[in-house]
Amino acid sequence: MRIDVIFDTVCPWCYVGKRRMEAALRSRPHVNVELGWWPFLLNPDMPYGGMDRGAYLVRKFGSESRVRRVYGAIADAGQSVDIDFAFDRIRTTPNSVTSHRLVQFAARTGRGEAAVEALFFNYFINGRNIGETDTLHAIGRSLGLEEEALAAYLAGFEEVAFVYEENARAHRMGINSVPSFVFNGSMVISGAHETQVLARLIDAAAVTSENATCSS
Repeated sequence: MRIDVIFDTVCPWCYVGKRRMEAALRSRPHVNVELGWWPFLLNPDMPYGGMDRGAYLVRKFGSESRVRRVYGAIADAGQSVDIDFAFDRIRTTPNSVTSHRLVQFAARTGRGEAAVEALFFNYFINGRNIGETDTLHAIGRSLGLEEEALAAYLAGFEEVAFVYEENARAHRMGINSVPSFVFNGSMVISGAHETQVLARLIDAAAVTSENATCSS
């Protein structure tokens, strides 16, 4: 079975959704799953250098009091899956295009999922600016990626168009929020659903896969 996770590296609910999906997969050890990680841009018009975090949040949510309510709920959800969000450490909301490119580069050597986890951890826990090339290079080094090739890749524009194309493709599929999970290329659910919900969807997709195999 294949599950494609459509996500943004700057989306805290995507971090929660990742952990819940991991728990769902642990509860179904008999199901063989291949995970893919595909870009979505919550802020497709974000300046390349990012934006002051406080200004961004007030613009997005309208007031500081609403920001506190929204992020308080996210922090509570994070605690339920062992994520200690440290939103107060974040100073910049970055442009996420290059961080998505890092995931694609890492995936070439089977380290895409590790790159996703490292980006989430560095941004949401350490407050690092994952829009900066130096930060991404350091994350890549920590994953054991080949340094010279990574530096050349991050300095260039390879797969920039791919990120925007995948974002557009998600919207054409009717996906307007993340995380979204696509099971076997057809069944789609959006949102950081509870582990039990995701586990039931894994079961349903597994049955569909078995039926397709039997009829072929």
